[in-house]
Amino acid sequence: MCGIYVSNLKFKEEELKQRLKTIEFRGPDFTGVQQKNSLNFGHLRLSILDLDERANQPMVSGSYTLVFNGEIYNYKDIKDELILLGHSFTTNGDSEVLLKGFIEWGKEVVHKLNGMFAFVIYNAATNMLFCSRDRLGVKPFYYYWKDGVFEICSQLKPISQNKTLNEKAISIYLDCRYIPSPYSIFNNVYKLPPGNNLHIDLEEGTHEVEEYWNLKSITPSNISYEKAVEEVRNLLEDSVRIRLNSDVKSGFFLSGGVDSALVTSIASNISKEKINTFSIGFDDEKYDESAIAATYADILGTSHKETICRAQDVLDMLPRLIEVYDEPFADSSALPSLLLNKLTKQEVTVALSGDGGDESFLGYNHFDFVSKYRYLFLIPIFVRRLLSKMLPSLLFKKRIESVKQFLQLENSNSLIEGVFVGFNSLLLNRDLSWLQQYRGYRTWSGNILQRTADLNIKLWLENDSNVKVDRASMAFSVEVRSPFLDYRIIEFARTLPVSYRYSSNVKKRILRDVLRKYIPEEVFNHPKKGFSIPLGRWIQEDLRSDIEDSLTDEILNGIPNLNVPKFKKMYREHSEGKKDNSSYIWRVYVLIKWLQNHRMHA
Repeated sequence: MCGIYVSNLKFKEEELKQRLKTIEFRGPDFTGVQQKNSLNFGHLRLSILDLDERANQPMVSGSYTLVFNGEIYNYKDIKDELILLGHSFTTNGDSEVLLKGFIEWGKEVVHKLNGMFAFVIYNAATNMLFCSRDRLGVKPFYYYWKDGVFEICSQLKPISQNKTLNEKAISIYLDCRYIPSPYSIFNNVYKLPPGNNLHIDLEEGTHEVEEYWNLKSITPSNISYEKAVEEVRNLLEDSVRIRLNSDVKSGFFLSGGVDSALVTSIASNISKEKINTFSIGFDDEKYDESAIAATYADILGTSHKETICRAQDVLDMLPRLIEVYDEPFADSSALPSLLLNKLTKQEVTVALSGDGGDESFLGYNHFDFVSKYRYLFLIPIFVRRLLSKMLPSLLFKKRIESVKQFLQLENSNSLIEGVFVGFNSLLLNRDLSWLQQYRGYRTWSGNILQRTADLNIKLWLENDSNVKVDRASMAFSVEVRSPFLDYRIIEFARTLPVSYRYSSNVKKRILRDVLRKYIPEEVFNHPKKGFSIPLGRWIQEDLRSDIEDSLTDEILNGIPNLNVPKFKKMYREHSEGKKDNSSYIWRVYVLIKWLQNHRMHA
């Protein structure tokens, strides 16, 4: 896990080092800079594999130079293949394997990689740059491009070129709580989408983005349920096994959920040594899963550490959130994520997590929501719209507007997209045309729940969950590895009948049947509380004074496309306890804090 930087701007070495220092937390073990031809290369190293300085970057082999962030979990298999082809190695890590793999196979090397990665390889002989980002977007990749001038970096701070706010991105943020690729908060700065390569021709001054992986159309397989359980177990065991390889101390995030319990159970079964587990509890029992996590740890025989946090412990992380999340980011679970990584770093540098299980195995509450309302679309739209006008308010009371809104939705895809961009909007003028690049999900499956899962993977997983985990872990120089994000598991799960993964009575059925091998069902068979905080109450109490100081008319009116009267009404409703509008208030508050921190005005 590291930070990378490449540019054709002219910098002195010290200038480049100063820029990299703004994100030094990504790689505090070594800062490497190198100038080659017209290019500047920078690398921040968090040493995980082959701790010797010989594995430092930028790494050079002949005319090729590499800067790489991430881990290639199957690097040993690729290395064996390259040795048979005549390559020799001077290091024991994955970076040299990636570089020699590109020298041997060119851009086709990405199809061999199982891992999380963002890298740049320069070939001085052709004066070309080849860049790539992993299939699920676990690792970040920003790039500035204008008139042949470019900067590439793991985060935004070191990018030096004129940073003017992208008003379209702000509008998308106010709908989504994050800014999805390829957009960024700044004009002319982009995110390379997951599963894509970026080619830069320095001679011609041109660049091209090329997709190498995506989800695709599926027909559910006719595999038996028993065989499916066996295959899922085998895939998970291998995914965990290849993520255990490390030359530094490792541990596991353990919550009260099925996913982290399963990852930890498999690792405990594989490992020859007692494993380390970490969990956070809250002093509000509505959100606390620490007792369940401790029970799991006791059954599995792990060395377990838990911390019970007060509201102030989490709120103290707010300045850190604004600092390390380069863009406005309003998933409030980022705060406890930061705290968990801060505590974990005291013991280990690598941590395995259960992230990604809900996406493939339909565990989130919004799958229940979609399942509940899908039958509406058996009614022709003209009938539904007529019904929406005829419904008496007394029938649904407070929920009448929501029910009318659902009745007027064009089709089931409108319902799915509403889950991720919201059915209510803070915008004066809402334009969802940006969603077009994510609408492949509409054709990949005929099942509404699978389509929901696919948009979940393509939109929310990359831009919310993966961003949250990367920035929260890197803020404290921790590498998080997520076995459920192994692309083999993503691809296989999509082929399984939805009924194997979801029913209204049992969520993640197949994962529960795998977990039963390790932990008694009566222990894990309970509703999951999620990694959340009592945000609504904090806005009314702990944060109220600061929020009200931030939400002045002058500041609110300066936010482009924000419907200020509507927002102020929502704030009043929340303050008076009439509605929980915490999600909307939080995203505006975080945006204002971000703008103030960056000394920018919308």
